Amino acid sequence: MRKDWLKAATQVAGSLAALSAATAAFADTLGQPTDRAIGLQGAADGPGGIRTQQIAFHDGILLPIITLITLFVLALLIIVILRFNKRANPKPAQFTHNTTVEIIWTVAPVVILMIIAVSSFQLLYREHDMPKPDLTVKATGNQWYWNYEYPKVAGGFSYDSNPLSEDQAKAAGRPFKLAVNNPLVVPAGKTIQVLVYGNDVLHAFFIPAFGVQSTAVPGRVNSVWFRAEKPGVYYGQCNELCGVQHYFMPIEVDVMAEADYNAWVATHAKPAAALAAAPTAPAASAPVSAPAGAAPAAAASAAGRS
Repeated sequence: MRKDWLKAATQVAGSLAALSAATAAFADTLGQPTDRAIGLQGAADGPGGIRTQQIAFHDGILLPIITLITLFVLALLIIVILRFNKRANPKPAQFTHNTTVEIIWTVAPVVILMIIAVSSFQLLYREHDMPKPDLTVKATGNQWYWNYEYPKVAGGFSYDSNPLSEDQAKAAGRPFKLAVNNPLVVPAGKTIQVLVYGNDVLHAFFIPAFGVQSTAVPGRVNSVWFRAEKPGVYYGQCNELCGVQHYFMPIEVDVMAEADYNAWVATHAKPAAALAAAPTAPAASAPVSAPAGAAPAAAASAAGRS
């Protein structure tokens, strides 16, 4: 008996150690896919943030309801198989209606849907009600790269963002098909509004750790917002099928401390004279060279549009 208890205790300790290691690894990879992780990607907006509330809604309301319904249906199925098969119940009942049962199976789903609806509507309203933004950036989806444009008050500059090649990503120790040459850079602890626009076909601005997704539609500007509390690197993807090089559209967001962000802006900002000379829109910087295959595709797309 004592050996059994020791064996059980050892197994529990091993499970807790594995869980602790997985939690530490999950914390180290916040903002990017985590190998063998279970559940949604972690939140970057801290307690009370939109992403934190999304995870709480999924894990605390939707998942328990779905689990209970699944177990209930499974239990009913097992009862029917065991108690009402031909051998156990050779003479089936002849009734076709039961008022009590019909009331229960009508009212119960309504109550469940009301619980889900009230919680989801509250979350949707919180997502919609954006605080006053500290920074507004325009993200334009192109075939197949992103362009980020900062307003005059934030330096008045723009640049293209292309993915790193496999060799470049490996040399830099960064995730291939997620890392880019020019990420979107924002300050930590600030409300960031992103104006999402499509220059040719439908694209999508999607960053799981921030809980934001918006379709980039040609001729229409959509808006999303987020507030990342912890400095770090966060990854997303265009998840609209936008063409043969759809995989060329990862999103990388570098969240910096405010002092570091201000220093970064100072190295990219347009001179005041250049801003005064172009009052209608920030001048675009020279396009950044893309990995092999991206530039010809972008050129072909531009030629088709012209």
